[in-house]
Amino acid sequence: MKIISDIDELRDQLSGQLRTAFVPTMGNLHEGHLSLMRLARKHGDPVVASIFVNRLQFGPNEDFEKYPRTMAADVAKLEKEGVYVLFAPTEKELYPEPQEYRVRPPDGLGNTLEGEFRPGFFEGVCTVVTKLFSCVQPRAAVFGKKDYQQLMIIRNMARQMAMPTEIIAAETYRADDGLALSSRNMYLSDSERAEAPELYKGLNFVAEEVRKGNLSVTELEQAAMRLLDGRGWKSDYISVRKRANLQAPDAAELAAGEPLVVLAAARLGQTRLIDNLEI
Repeated sequence: MKIISDIDELRDQLSGQLRTAFVPTMGNLHEGHLSLMRLARKHGDPVVASIFVNRLQFGPNEDFEKYPRTMAADVAKLEKEGVYVLFAPTEKELYPEPQEYRVRPPDGLGNTLEGEFRPGFFEGVCTVVTKLFSCVQPRAAVFGKKDYQQLMIIRNMARQMAMPTEIIAAETYRADDGLALSSRNMYLSDSERAEAPELYKGLNFVAEEVRKGNLSVTELEQAAMRLLDGRGWKSDYISVRKRANLQAPDAAELAAGEPLVVLAAARLGQTRLIDNLEI
């Protein structure tokens, strides 16, 4: 595996490659990330991964400085997966001057759910993904469903901007107890890790009730949040939305069987976890 930090060198290395499959990451790789590499291999060749902790998507009081950086271990894992190139630019390489040009998702999708609780987050994500796509020029790129709203925003961005990159969705990779794998899980204490699967249980509670025909989704959302908060969590949201656009469904859409997803974000101790479940 070649490790490249220079954009021009990367473009030279990938020159003539018309079927590149790309997996952008922020490092601290776990089995969920590695499953993305395997899926990428089914959609293109060679497979290129990136590791870059993107300052633009962190708020002023978030964990940019302490975000786990485990480059040596990450390199070993990617080599084992047969990744062709790891693009690991420095901040100076990717942002050699202040990034004044930004890509902002539309209101309604970009400022709801995660966008409401993390202002500017999706602008940072869209900007860095656009820049990474420009560097790698992939035919396909893989993103996990765990970040459901991010996946939808990037997919819509690629379509509207006529990017020649197919966005591939990967199913959420979970531990045996249901917890969605995340780099931030390492922040959890032992007791918090034992408690963390309750977030997924809350999603399943809402999903099962809707499947049974209980369409009082606002009451279900509030009940699920009360259950979590009663266990010591601090819920940001548990929300049933339409898969098509992440807007709240109306009564007629619920009655007609509109495809739905329930999304959640909550803080356990100092760690903020997100998850979702398609209904």
